[in-house]
Amino acid sequence: MMKVNITSRGRYHMFDLAKQMARLGYLNKLYTQYPPWMIEDPIRAKSETFFWNLIPSLMVQRLAPRNLRSKWRYIDRRNLDRWVASRLEPCDVFVWLSGSGLLSQEVAKRKYHALTVCDVGASHAQEWEALVSEECERWGWPYVPVDPQLMQRLLQEYEVCDLIVTPSTFVKQSFLKHGVPEHKVAVVPYGVDLSMFRQIPKEDDVFRVIYVGQMSLRKGIPYLLEAVAALNLPKFEVWLVGARLPETQRFFAQYSDKFRYMGVVPRSELYKYLSQASVFVLASIEEGLALVLAQAMACGLPIIATTNTGAMDLITDGVEGFIVPIRSPEAIRERIVYLYENPAVHSQMAQAALQRAQQMGSWELYGERMAAVYTQGLASLGTK
Repeated sequence: MMKVNITSRGRYHMFDLAKQMARLGYLNKLYTQYPPWMIEDPIRAKSETFFWNLIPSLMVQRLAPRNLRSKWRYIDRRNLDRWVASRLEPCDVFVWLSGSGLLSQEVAKRKYHALTVCDVGASHAQEWEALVSEECERWGWPYVPVDPQLMQRLLQEYEVCDLIVTPSTFVKQSFLKHGVPEHKVAVVPYGVDLSMFRQIPKEDDVFRVIYVGQMSLRKGIPYLLEAVAALNLPKFEVWLVGARLPETQRFFAQYSDKFRYMGVVPRSELYKYLSQASVFVLASIEEGLALVLAQAMACGLPIIATTNTGAMDLITDGVEGFIVPIRSPEAIRERIVYLYENPAVHSQMAQAALQRAQQMGSWELYGERMAAVYTQGLASLGTK
């Protein structure tokens, strides 16, 4: 039976991966800095926690200047990596969320001849920095670069690992662009929890645009707000759900009469908000694969999303929604108006999105696909 060890600082998609490896009988150990009481069964019994490192991380993120927060992101990942390397148990496959596995993957290779897998949730680090720094410059927001030591660590991990697993074709292409061989990069889109994200009846006839996620420049909030600001349609509304970052404060003030800000909503309650909407819009500049896309589709929403969100792995342009260029409020506005003015088309797309969500796969299917990737990787490793 294949033994899989996983390292992840926080929950992300990695706890879902761990749950699926446990379900399939493959999980040997999950290393994390989450405290034990925040780790669900069945993976709690398989977990080792470095949770005392979480306390300074939380303090730094809340209280420290932005440049120190950037430096701590390196220290935080290095500390976790050192801790895992000192106690890594035997395994056939060692998987880590990028940034936290440089030392421990070397131990996994040297001591256990394991397949080493760097799991990446965003585009290549250099591509990410180029896109985000450019966006900050466009809007006059001071950009704090990725800490040089962290950047070096990420690039080294890409180089030394046996396999890089990405959630979307957009992310894979960013790695190919930066010289990573295609045979080294796999694409496995995330799953969706269809028991949590489900459609309930809409309570009114308002055509409602919704966005769920962090309010940041990387998420393209200025373009979404500019797109809807020019619209003056009857029975039309915009909902924004999620945490606000200071960098979007002036856009919130500028367009304050064009949307309703719903604040942060518990994940378990999101389906209620999504089900009252008509279309989900994601204007991100950079996104590995937004989990909320599949969640919105599972609630019966057509999608309008940029090319840089991973949406191309979830929808076909013109069937379950629309793919638009980044930084194009005009394209977003045009697709919103088209769906608003063509209720029959909107209904068809909504039904197609719901069906696609039900077909694209649960987390169980995601786990089976990942297990297949690991098995194939082990077979390839054995032929070298």
